[in-house]
Amino acid sequence: MNALTLPDIAAQASRQALPLEWVGMCGIALPILIDGRRLNARADAGVSLDDGEARGIHMSRLYLALEMLERENLTPALLRRVLQRFLDSHQGLSSSAYLKIHADLLLKRPALISPLAGWKSYPVSIDARLENDMFHVELRIDVAYSSTCPCSAALSRQLIQAQFVDDFANKSLNHADVLTWLGSTNGIVATPHSQRSTAQLRLRLLDFVEDLPLIAAINDAEAALGTAVQTAVKRADEQAFALANGQNLMFCEDAARRLNLALKRSPGIDGFHIRVVHAESLHAHDAVAESRCNWERA
Repeated sequence: MNALTLPDIAAQASRQALPLEWVGMCGIALPILIDGRRLNARADAGVSLDDGEARGIHMSRLYLALEMLERENLTPALLRRVLQRFLDSHQGLSSSAYLKIHADLLLKRPALISPLAGWKSYPVSIDARLENDMFHVELRIDVAYSSTCPCSAALSRQLIQAQFVDDFANKSLNHADVLTWLGSTNGIVATPHSQRSTAQLRLRLLDFVEDLPLIAAINDAEAALGTAVQTAVKRADEQAFALANGQNLMFCEDAARRLNLALKRSPGIDGFHIRVVHAESLHAHDAVAESRCNWERA
């Protein structure tokens, strides 16, 4: 029997000549290595289809090129090699290549006081593009933290002051009585409201960066905010967290400004876009603030 030549439908001419900006696949399951950690990831891979006469691209070639990501630590240089492989396998068809990787970065975080530690998950995305020989990498990172409302804190202090006046009016103050009162329910008659909040960071990297500064950016953001959400805690850790919230009262505007200053000092970052979301416990809506540096408006 003579071997049959398998048909290549993608090589056929298109019935309607029209170039396409992006053709590829989304949601490809993929293992990747970041700082020696193997992560389960999803990849979106594609190229431009500049030849409007061509019916389609060779998606299997993109898929096979992604195997490079399984063996090496993820770096800007590796991302560029993968994108170049995309283009080399589509000579005459494509001039631009795109790769976006989504994963959850797991970091083990120590408790504030006790020797406990636990794992935290940080959603991250790496967006790499090779367009007309220009290479770009952007990172997206979500960092969860706690925010206590300064206005609510001031109103709570006022109510505590009023309760103090009611309980000690026309009485001589005794140290032991005041200390006991401070430890009673009357001594904390009101509490400020806090909420779990999220800092959504988009970072554009400088061309010469050798590594992806994911962990460094997370550390810088959490240090600037001061109230990163915790994992394993004992009562001493919970008390320390309450103190951290009390010492870091933040509107969303405050959080955005803190992050702006921190990221400006972070090495390897060419520009950034910050969006902080305070999922209010007082209101049914969220409070949001944004800040940019060297980032063009969409």
